[in-house]
Amino acid sequence: MRRSVRTACALAALALAGCAAREVQFHRWPAETPAANNKADIARVQGVQAAAAAAARPVPPQTGSAAEPPSQPVEPDDAPSLQTYDPWARLNRFTYRFNARFDEAIFLPVANGYRRLVPSPLRAGVHNFFANLTEVDSVINYTLQGRLHRSVRSLGRFVINTTLGIGGLIDVAAKLVQLPYEPTGFGTTLAEWGMHPGPYLVIPLSGPSTFREGVGLAVDYATLYEINLADLYRGDQSWGLGVANAVDERANIDFRYYSTGSPFEYETIRFLIVRKQLIEDAGLHRAKPLPKPNHPEEPAGK
Repeated sequence: MRRSVRTACALAALALAGCAAREVQFHRWPAETPAANNKADIARVQGVQAAAAAAARPVPPQTGSAAEPPSQPVEPDDAPSLQTYDPWARLNRFTYRFNARFDEAIFLPVANGYRRLVPSPLRAGVHNFFANLTEVDSVINYTLQGRLHRSVRSLGRFVINTTLGIGGLIDVAAKLVQLPYEPTGFGTTLAEWGMHPGPYLVIPLSGPSTFREGVGLAVDYATLYEINLADLYRGDQSWGLGVANAVDERANIDFRYYSTGSPFEYETIRFLIVRKQLIEDAGLHRAKPLPKPNHPEEPAGK
């Protein structure tokens, strides 16, 4: 007990000595908020409370207009399935990792260098050139889809940009004639004919897709290869054309592998890709609702 008292006294003495060795400063509490500020704060709080009460109050229907029906609660069966049909998951995951490493080591550095070194007007011309070549596919597929007005529009864009746009380097059709670029492909044609997206598929060097879109890409390239416009798709020049087209496409895509840092990126991308195609299919067949699984646990895309 005595030792504790002595220790406390020693500590108190050291504290007093330290205070005495330093300059003593006196602090004042800030003045109280003026009454005018208090009144303004009260008025502001009352205004917020009044706005919240008005927002919570039901709005009566306007005279002469039909009242909107009350919104129905979302049922569990209406929510999209978080599972995705992926029977080739092992191969797809391997391809996804390969694409990510190839993109990080080669593809993305080349695309970034292309964006830094090549002036913007020249890059726009290259992008317009390749976009103009895809109009050939668009004309054919719009015809197969029975959308002849769009087929004529794509044909008009191709003729205008090839002639007045110096081989497609300038998008004259969009700037002067107001004909926007709206491409389509054989994958959309298959969707128009009623083909389901099918299993999830990661295409080497291309990226996440579905079986139907993979078939569409192969048919689109085969079509351009057979037509061989200006002899661009055969011979040694086809390799340079393909590389330039791939670099241009990568330079115009903001997607970065593993940019979210989530360990479930593969599952997230897979879900978004398949749901996007299902929504687009529902847009093509507007009379039909978005297909829902027969069972809540049935994977989407099956």
